[in-house]
Amino acid sequence: MKQVILGLFLLIGANTVHAACASLLDHQLTTLQGEKLNLCDYQDKPILVVNTASKCGFTPQFEKLESMYRKHKDKMLIVGFPSNDFRQEPGTNKEIGDFCKMTYAVQFPMASKTSVVGPNANPFYKQLASATHQPPMWNFYKYLILPGGKQVYAFSSDVEPEASEIMDKLKPYLK
Repeated sequence: MKQVILGLFLLIGANTVHAACASLLDHQLTTLQGEKLNLCDYQDKPILVVNTASKCGFTPQFEKLESMYRKHKDKMLIVGFPSNDFRQEPGTNKEIGDFCKMTYAVQFPMASKTSVVGPNANPFYKQLASATHQPPMWNFYKYLILPGGKQVYAFSSDVEPEASEIMDKLKPYLK
């Protein structure tokens, strides 16, 4: 009987914790290394989401994203989403991971390669596009999700990660 009660308690507890997470953040991702990343674990922090490609003119933004991550990793999350939707990410997950690590020393989480636009878009990206009315127009398009997942902002590829447009929205959370 104790096991049944404990099992019910754990089930109810798990659903309560799960229900507290905003639907936009209710996603578990798989990283390039095959690890799981639950966005609900970061719902109290701002999250910067970027679709990436290793053969794009904006690829040097990895350096600024990594700098930002190292500076603020205790107060925010940055997640990269490699995608070949714009024909500039031909690599496999391993090749992408190796490139990011060896070329830009990327330590922030990178999700496994996925689609970010169109009918085959990752469900998380479909929600981001719906929340902002702006699907990614190109690689290194950025979404900033404020804590709680209720406010989401979209930024074009040419907006640098530490540009004032982004930092002005982040500053209150980085103190």
